[in-house]
Amino acid sequence: MKIRRFEDLECWRESRKLVNMVYEAINTSKAFKGDFRLKNQSIGAAVSVMGNIPEGFVRRSNKEFVQFLFISISSNAELQSHFYVAIDQKYINKETFEKVYNQAEKVAKMASNLITYLIEHDYKKTKQTKQTK
Repeated sequence: MKIRRFEDLECWRESRKLVNMVYEAINTSKAFKGDFRLKNQSIGAAVSVMGNIPEGFVRRSNKEFVQFLFISISSNAELQSHFYVAIDQKYINKETFEKVYNQAEKVAKMASNLITYLIEHDYKKTKQTKQTK
């Protein structure tokens, strides 16, 4: 499958699922909804996970794309940490925590694999260019 748009990226599609899981977890917990700081930081982190993937994709440079994917992975870790607070405060149950945590982990692994591919692809392209000169 040729990737022409950011919507074609599986890691973006999975990050979209993550955002919806976060909103669902918050909206089904009155206590979580009432903790405005944690709620807003959790939403911000989830949206950052999703948003940095297309932002990097449209740069048309593997180096910049990799940089934005690393930001996405960092936001993933931030989100996972926020959900530890949510479970510790009993805003969510263990099942909800694990569902969101595991989806974040899945997205991070996909982004990490994409980073590896992009770096290797850039290296091969640079090596080929040097060989033809």
